[in-house]
Amino acid sequence: MKYNIKQLQQNNLPVCLREFLNYLSTIKGKSPNTIKAYKLDMMMFFRFLKLYKGLSNADEFENVQISDIDDTFLSQIALSDLYAFLSFVEEYRANGSYARARKVATLKSFFKYLSTKAKVINENPAADLESPKIDKRNPVYLTLEESKQLLSAIDSSSSNGIRDHCIITLFLNCGLRISELCSINISKIKTDTLTIIGKGNKERTIYLNSACIKSINDYLVIRSQQLSKSKKPLSLEDKDALFLSRNNRRINKRTIQIMVKKYIKKAGLNKEKCTPHKLRHTAATLMYKYGKVDIRSLQKILGHENISTTQIYTHVDDEKLRQAVNSNPLANIDDN
Repeated sequence: MKYNIKQLQQNNLPVCLREFLNYLSTIKGKSPNTIKAYKLDMMMFFRFLKLYKGLSNADEFENVQISDIDDTFLSQIALSDLYAFLSFVEEYRANGSYARARKVATLKSFFKYLSTKAKVINENPAADLESPKIDKRNPVYLTLEESKQLLSAIDSSSSNGIRDHCIITLFLNCGLRISELCSINISKIKTDTLTIIGKGNKERTIYLNSACIKSINDYLVIRSQQLSKSKKPLSLEDKDALFLSRNNRRINKRTIQIMVKKYIKKAGLNKEKCTPHKLRHTAATLMYKYGKVDIRSLQKILGHENISTTQIYTHVDDEKLRQAVNSNPLANIDDN
């Protein structure tokens, strides 16, 4: 793998942040996506503090230099500064409760590292930092008929159509995250199982039903034909990738997002902001509602760390609630 020297040096980052990110990677085993999110959160936090404390004259927020932040600066950060930052991202960055909760998690992790591991501060200002209350919402999902409608909207007579049908099929049947789907390697497919690296860099096994197996086999034929016509050899990084773009590169998240949006529109579905993640919700909902999957099993299938995350799918028992109300002995008494 080739490394970009600038990425390795990261001279625009303060030493404390570089060491924290290295700790997350080498000791905590966090995924690249998690590390990137923590890095962006902390860069925003430091830039805000430099402006908030009048220590920068930069004309643009992104131009605020943070490489000079040292242990003295860190030791002067108070809990009030953290709340000021959260107020800033809510008011000026339009961060909702989910986004602010993630930033709270980043700050708590960073300052815990500074106080207990790096030992560069005596008191942890984030120790009593509270996370914003997150309102629980029922997930947006497609019904069974709408899911069939979406699959029918894909033209499977073309090579891209066969690939896209396979992608949508895996989303609707396996409940994969978009990052997990992009990362699927052919070598990890064994008969009716698929091994992926999920959130938190954790490995989990996905079980493939007959629709998934057929869809993958159909696409592998097309994939092979696509490569045989190409004059450009596959890179080592893309050779094992299941899903390829037109340029024979591992498919990326943006391509899949655009593709899903296209077929949602083509299918005539009016689901607001129906993203690949909503298809993951759909798979979980259909399994829970029609497959009678218990919540613990569903937790393992989806790769949720906490059972509370999986419990949002209990909303699909609305029909049972309706039946319960109608079973009330007073339900059929005539008011007259």
